[in-house]
Amino acid sequence: MAWPTKIIGALLIAIGVYAYTNSTPNESGKIPMTSLIPAFFGAILVICGALSHNPKLRKHVMHVAAMVGVLGAIGGFMPLIRQASKGVDIDPTKLAAASGLLMSALCALFVFLCVRSFIAVKKARLAAAAV
Repeated sequence: MAWPTKIIGALLIAIGVYAYTNSTPNESGKIPMTSLIPAFFGAILVICGALSHNPKLRKHVMHVAAMVGVLGAIGGFMPLIRQASKGVDIDPTKLAAASGLLMSALCALFVFLCVRSFIAVKKARLAAAAV
């Protein structure tokens, strides 16, 4: 599960960097750091993927990674929620909303892969104990 974690983390970093480099400056002339949120989630996943090569840390690190995935899947909807709270029409084609939705999709896929992996490990452990 280390490589899927690293790959999804790298994709999230790419989304965050793309959103940051293509964002328009706000009223104060600065590019908002919130466009890098997918990159922050991705960096945590890449670190978890690297640490999961240690068998003693794998179980704990992958549970942390799964939790980060759940938070990313939920948090990716924040740009749409922010649009709705401002009273403007929800536009999922805006860069912030699109990167948030991509983050949600990737994180949901990652959580699915984690759950599938956790189930497979549990079945293998039960099969080994039955022998």
